[in-house]
Amino acid sequence: MTLQRTTPGNPELVLTRRPFGSWLLGPADQSTRRLRIRLQILMTTFSIGTNLIGALVVFVLAVFVLPGPSLVDQLQLLDAILIPAYFLVALTIGCIWSRRLTRRVTRWIELGRPATRKEQIATLRLPLRLTFIEVLLWLVAAVFFTVMTVMMQPANALRVALTVVDGAIITCSVSYLLTEFALRPVAARALVGSPPPRRLLAAGLKARTVFFWAVGSAVPVAGLMVAAVLALIEGDVTSTRLSVVILALGIVALGNGCLLTWLSARSVVAPVRSVQDALSLIGEGRLDVSIPVFDGTELGSLQAGFNRMADGLRERERIRDVFGRYVGPGVVQEALSSDQLGGEERFAAVLFVDLVGSTELAAQRPPSEVVQLLNRFFAIVVAEVDRQGGFVNKFAGDAALAIFGAPAELADPAGSALAAGRALARRLADELPEATAGLGVTAGIVVAGTVGDVRRHEYTVIGDPVNEAARLSELAKTAPGRLIASMTAVEEAAQAEADQWRQTELVTVRGRSVPTRLAVPQ
Repeated sequence: MTLQRTTPGNPELVLTRRPFGSWLLGPADQSTRRLRIRLQILMTTFSIGTNLIGALVVFVLAVFVLPGPSLVDQLQLLDAILIPAYFLVALTIGCIWSRRLTRRVTRWIELGRPATRKEQIATLRLPLRLTFIEVLLWLVAAVFFTVMTVMMQPANALRVALTVVDGAIITCSVSYLLTEFALRPVAARALVGSPPPRRLLAAGLKARTVFFWAVGSAVPVAGLMVAAVLALIEGDVTSTRLSVVILALGIVALGNGCLLTWLSARSVVAPVRSVQDALSLIGEGRLDVSIPVFDGTELGSLQAGFNRMADGLRERERIRDVFGRYVGPGVVQEALSSDQLGGEERFAAVLFVDLVGSTELAAQRPPSEVVQLLNRFFAIVVAEVDRQGGFVNKFAGDAALAIFGAPAELADPAGSALAAGRALARRLADELPEATAGLGVTAGIVVAGTVGDVRRHEYTVIGDPVNEAARLSELAKTAPGRLIASMTAVEEAAQAEADQWRQTELVTVRGRSVPTRLAVPQ
């Protein structure tokens, strides 16, 4: 399945593989001109096809199949002339009338603006209004040909009238489904950002299903009953003729029922499948997806409901992403899994990074340059800390505190912190020589958890290792490699990382009574 953006400024995506249930209806982002041309071609083709087939079926049933007195040659000749003539006239009138009504109802598309609530209702009712035009033309045909038959052969008037009315019901029902199908892209544009109006949901899917069952099943059965009544009226219908009548009407009933059921089922399946396809993309983690809402029943509410759900998921993911940028993904997961205040003792490694001479930098450079320098500095810090599985717990002006082993556990927190320190020292020297920084690394037992108030939490790490790392970063500012670690961290690290360090002097750093054995990279 492929995706395509709706507009350059809209981050949402729509399903473009048959977004309306068929390739005949085109993509969701087609231009207004292409939509007009496509709509005109489809509606004209459907109108000619359904009415032509309906007229031929009615003619064959009335003239050759249904029992009754034989039509006189004069009436047959007249029908052969008038039926095609009326068909052409009615089709021309119907096409012109339908086109003008469609352009008037969908005027808002040409104006390039969203549809109002009133225009939404009118657009969704357009298939029904277009079908009424065909119903009216069929009723005119029923009256015209019935009157003509009464004048020339009254015995066949009932047969002609019932056949034309029966054909009108079936043909117009099929035409309604096809018109609704062709107008799906228009309905989708009318319902952008909103569910179907409640006034249209009153009829709903249930009423539509019952109606098309009646047309597809009850009307053909009624046709068979009419044939039986006509046979009883005529009285001398042979078994062969009756068998032909039943077979012919049975074929028409099966064909019509199958077609209506298929079209009705497709009108239900298309919106459901669009939701199903979109849900599969959601399951794959692709949240920037929306579907066109083109159904005026409860299925349209289902489509609109999916879009609201996708909006909520995108908003939640955006909040989670923004939250994670401030406190780190691990803290986000901790906050989502528990909203309790408190902490726990954890073994963790601490990396403290502090710029050298930040006060002089702020005094000598414009504020914009200082901010840019700090952003470049912190970008390197965050990249290397993330690479080793840690997270930056705090930004304090020109310093950063990174934690390894909390809240997410690491197999080798001390080794990860030492590796991050070595990589940071190297990258800062190569990529940011104008801003030197002291780096201190240590490890030990800390208290890690959420502190604050029930209304506002903060994940923090406190303990002696945090203070020790900060003091070591001060010593590192004057050390040759700008990086000092405690031997405690080196001894807790895996052997591969420990081999990269060598022990140096024993120092009692400011604020601590216990001396610290220092280590520097080899």
